[in-house]
Amino acid sequence: MALDLNNKKPKAKKSTTRLIAFGFAMIILIGSLLLTLPFANKSGQGNFLNALFTATSATCVTGLVVADTYQNWTTFGQLVILCMIQVGGLGFMTIGAYISVLLKKRIGLQEREQLQESVNALEIAGVVRLVKKIVQGALCIEFLGAILLALRFVPRFGTIKGIYFSLFHAVSAFCNGGFDLMGTDEAYSSLVAFEGDVLVNLVIVTLIIVGGIGFIVWDDVARNKWHFRRYLLHSKIVITVTFLLTVLGTILFLITEKDAAFAGMNPLERFLGALFSSVTPRTAGFNSVDTAALSNSGKLLTMVMMFIGGSPGSTAGGVKTTSMVVLLFYAVAMILNKEDINLFGRRLTDEVVKKANAVVVINATLTIIATVIIMALQPLLNFEDVLFEVLSAIGTAGMTVGITRDLNIISRVIIIVLMYCGRLGSLSFALVFAQKNTSASVRQPQEKIIVG
Repeated sequence: MALDLNNKKPKAKKSTTRLIAFGFAMIILIGSLLLTLPFANKSGQGNFLNALFTATSATCVTGLVVADTYQNWTTFGQLVILCMIQVGGLGFMTIGAYISVLLKKRIGLQEREQLQESVNALEIAGVVRLVKKIVQGALCIEFLGAILLALRFVPRFGTIKGIYFSLFHAVSAFCNGGFDLMGTDEAYSSLVAFEGDVLVNLVIVTLIIVGGIGFIVWDDVARNKWHFRRYLLHSKIVITVTFLLTVLGTILFLITEKDAAFAGMNPLERFLGALFSSVTPRTAGFNSVDTAALSNSGKLLTMVMMFIGGSPGSTAGGVKTTSMVVLLFYAVAMILNKEDINLFGRRLTDEVVKKANAVVVINATLTIIATVIIMALQPLLNFEDVLFEVLSAIGTAGMTVGITRDLNIISRVIIIVLMYCGRLGSLSFALVFAQKNTSASVRQPQEKIIVG
C-alpha cells in the first residue's frame, strides 16, 4: 500500500497545533490556580475568574487586566505573572527544548517538526540551533534592557525594588506582555509617568520592536549582518513593513493628537508620545499617554495597528505584517491584471495568499461576532470602546480605554477566549477544531460566480 506523503505533513501540523493549544491551556490553568492562592493576592481572597483572566492575559502576552498588577497581586503573584509572560512570549516548547539541550538529551525528528511549527521556522534543518539562539538571545536582550531601565528605576524606587521593576518591565516589554508595576503611583497608569523620559521610552520601544519582528528575522540578521540583499524574503518584508508602520504611525499620531492626547506637551514629549503610540499598539500593551484621551482618529489608527500586530514567529499577535502585505500586493496584482505576486524579486506562492486571506477573514469575523455579543449583553457600553477592547484582545495588544473592569462575567469570558485565540493564531485556533483531512475521490462540478 502506497504511503500518502501529501497528507502526512498536514496531519502532523494539525497534531502539533493541538499540542501547542493544549500546552498553553494547561499553563493558563496552572497559573490561574496559583493566582487564586491566598498569598498570591493582597486581599487574601482568590477570585478564580479574575485569576483566569490575568493568567490568560499573561500567558497570551496581552496585558489586559481586571485589577492593577502592583496593587492587587503580591510579589509571589507578580512573579507567577512574570513567569507566564516569559513562557508565553518564547513558547513553552521552545523553553522545553532549550532545557533538553542543556541536559544533553536527544531531540528526535518528531520533536524537531514540532519545534519548527512552534517557532514558525521555514525549514526543519537547524531548528534546534535556532531554539538555542532564541532563548539565549532573548535573555541577553532582556538583561541589557533591565540594566538600562535600572538607571531610571533604581533612583526612583530604591535599589532592590528598582532592579526588580527593571527586570519585570524588560521581560514584559520584550515579550510584548504589557503588564506593569507602576501602580505604586496610580492604578492602571502604565508608563504615563515617564512620558517625557527619553531613556525609558526608547528602551521600551526598542524591546517591543525587537521582540515583535520575529525569531527568524533575528537569525537572518545575525547571519547576514547589514547585507540586506542577502536576507530572506520574509525578513525583507518584516523589516521594511515594521519600519514603515513605525515612521508613518509616528507622523500620523503627531498630526491627530496635537490638540488631544498631546495637548500641553513640549515638542520632545510629543515626539516620544507619538513614537510610543505608534509602536505599542502592535501588541505591546503599554501606554505612555492616556489611551482614553486619544482623539477619534487616534483611536481608529490604534485599532488598525492592533489588528495588524507584529510579525510571525515572534512574541507579538495580530494578523501579522506579512499577511497584510500579501493581501495588499495580491489586490494590486489583480488591479494591474498580473498573474504573479512579486516582492523583492521573488514570486509568492498561492498557498501563502490563501493562508493570509484565511487569517485576516477569521480574525475579522471573530472581532465582529465578539463585538456584537458584548454589545448585546451590555448595551450601555460605548460601541467604539467595545470594538477597541475586542481588537486589543484578539490582537494580544493589551490596550484599553478603561472598560475592562466594567465587563460582566460572560463578556470577560469572551475576552479570555479571544486572547487565547490571538496567541495561538486565528488559523491555528480553527485547525484545533478541524476534522481530519479527507481526500475526495470525486470533485464537484465547477461554476463561476460574480465577485466584486
